[in-house]
Amino acid sequence: MLNWMLIFSLTYLLTTSVVLIRNRFDLTTVTSYNKDTVPKPKISVCIPARNEEKNIANLLESIIVQDYSSFEILVLDDHSTDRTNTIVTDLRHDHPDLIQIFPGKPKPDDWLGKPWACHQLGKKATGELLLYLDADTVLEPNALVNIASTFPHYNLDMIAIWPKQILGTFWEKTVIPLIYYALVTLLPAIYVYRDPRWMPTSMKKRLRPAFAAANGQCIAFTKECYNRIDGHKAVRNHVVEDVELAKAVKRHNGKLRMFNGVGTVQCRMYRNNSDMFSGLRKNFLAGFQYSLLLFITAALLHLVVFILPFITIFIAIYMNNPELLFLSIASVSIILLHRLLLAQWFQWNPLYSFTHPIGIGWFQCLGLVKIYDQLTGKKTEWKGRKV
Repeated sequence: MLNWMLIFSLTYLLTTSVVLIRNRFDLTTVTSYNKDTVPKPKISVCIPARNEEKNIANLLESIIVQDYSSFEILVLDDHSTDRTNTIVTDLRHDHPDLIQIFPGKPKPDDWLGKPWACHQLGKKATGELLLYLDADTVLEPNALVNIASTFPHYNLDMIAIWPKQILGTFWEKTVIPLIYYALVTLLPAIYVYRDPRWMPTSMKKRLRPAFAAANGQCIAFTKECYNRIDGHKAVRNHVVEDVELAKAVKRHNGKLRMFNGVGTVQCRMYRNNSDMFSGLRKNFLAGFQYSLLLFITAALLHLVVFILPFITIFIAIYMNNPELLFLSIASVSIILLHRLLLAQWFQWNPLYSFTHPIGIGWFQCLGLVKIYDQLTGKKTEWKGRKV
């Protein structure tokens, strides 16, 4: 029985290796294309900010020094109770023509907080391109010019950038890379941009939204596309509004492409284990369409593929079972090779590749909590709001 489970594990890992290798070439960085000759559309940089006093100054200062001439910075103070408003107002005093700050309106009952904040920003924006940034991101000086030139180069309606994640604590370094690992081993990034060539024409329109992904920390739209899909109003009650926006673009036959954000944008998503647990808790089940069956199936899959091989190495040695030992070592070796490649790709400490099973265990614990939440109807609280 163990042998067959490990054969399944090895088959799964070899299959996802193909996806990972392909993504290493297709999930490219955002690069400036003919920046001296392409049009320079006005960019509205839209920042929803709720209690972001630790982050907002770093982001705004990184935008102010951009190597780009036509942009505006719009900050929506989403009922902050800390110094967010004061910090932005002070910076606005030094850059009155560049920075605007608006107080958030009361949230309607049928909206979630972030989509409502982004919707208000979209109404204020005057640019031809709308760039939405989370307040915990920081841009490199060439970010805006690269984003502006990428739109016409690929004839895009939307760009989704996966920032380089800045990892501080042990648990950040152990857990956060697994989010990117899931992305680059399961979803061929090129299919976010174009339809799979092997897919029958009759199925392409219906299945196109299934190949959609985005990271709401850094997404950009043409104003025309944003209005065509009805912007954040179309995803007003979705926890994973970024993915739903990507699906909406694809349903409207828009062009979307994902990029690796190394060299363009970076993000410190969480600063301690407690915040990380609460932050991921609010949307973990949403990624499985709130299906407990699919959720539990994925959890069992992860136990078999990513935990079992580490355990069976010792069982195989104890039982003197060469076949079991080979299958275990082969599976563990592929997992570690995957993680080392990921670390090199996104510039993370490679030593934390070896904490892979610990990170999987962390997500298993989170999964149990989410099952409890779902069965009891418990709402998750994030930044003072029930989600």
